[in-house]
Amino acid sequence: QVQLVESGGGLVQVGGSLRLSCVASGSRFGINSMGWYRQAPGRQRELVATITRGGITNYADSVKGRFTISRDNTKNTVYLQMNSLEPADTAVYYCNAYELPNHYWGQGTQVTVSS
Repeated sequence: QVQLVESGGGLVQVGGSLRLSCVASGSRFGINSMGWYRQAPGRQRELVATITRGGITNYADSVKGRFTISRDNTKNTVYLQMNSLEPADTAVYYCNAYELPNHYWGQGTQVTVSS
């Protein structure tokens, strides 16, 4: 069973930056894709960005050009660099890992952007 531990959330002002990290452990067969999702109060969880083992990335339109996802396969770690943060980015951010055939989730880390 894969365990995910996130870090890096916090409070930041509009226009600021944060970097989230997520370390995966317990993988037996190799993690295929990793990614970040977020959930704001009263809203459904939504995709932010994903990255495959080979480095192919996918972003939500709302974060393109501001967020960058990266991955260190040697450390089983995925990062999310968030720049030009906006109040609409306020949410709990969850790390996700896909190792066939299961999806795994971290406990979430709060990101709050104040105006």
